[in-house]
Amino acid sequence: MAIHLLAEKPEKIGRIVSALQTAAEQIKRCSICGNLTEEEHCSICTNPNRDRSKICIVENISDLIALEKSAAWDGLYHVLNGKLSPLKGIGPEHLNILSLTERLADESLREILFALPNDIEGEATCHYIQEQLVENSSISVSRIGFGLPSGGEIPYADPTTLRNALESRKGF
Repeated sequence: MAIHLLAEKPEKIGRIVSALQTAAEQIKRCSICGNLTEEEHCSICTNPNRDRSKICIVENISDLIALEKSAAWDGLYHVLNGKLSPLKGIGPEHLNILSLTERLADESLREILFALPNDIEGEATCHYIQEQLVENSSISVSRIGFGLPSGGEIPYADPTTLRNALESRKGF
């Protein structure tokens, strides 16, 4: 994108830089979920039509945006801003877990959906939250399904994707 702007549209660079500077000054994290907002609370957290008994936990804001575009989730979100990675020195204190702890104390909360990556760090993060924050509560905990993408073909899928597709199967 930078090369395109420099070579094809150098007159637009100043406006883009200015827009990014303005965004950096005005946009902040929602104090509830960690989403981006210009106010103290984001439009999702303040939307009275959202199901407040459900929270979807995501790694980053781009995950939240992708899920919102699907229009398949009507609950709230919680952005961790990363995932646990002991090898990289990322522990629970580096993630947005403190505010999650406060949210999990809400007695109206009935369900947590983990929408974290299907890798070792994502799994470790899910297990940590489950064991440390949710284990002794009545909150239902689930994980998004993983497997073949729509239009994907079985012969071209790797063994891990096929295993996940089989494990995430549902009734027909």
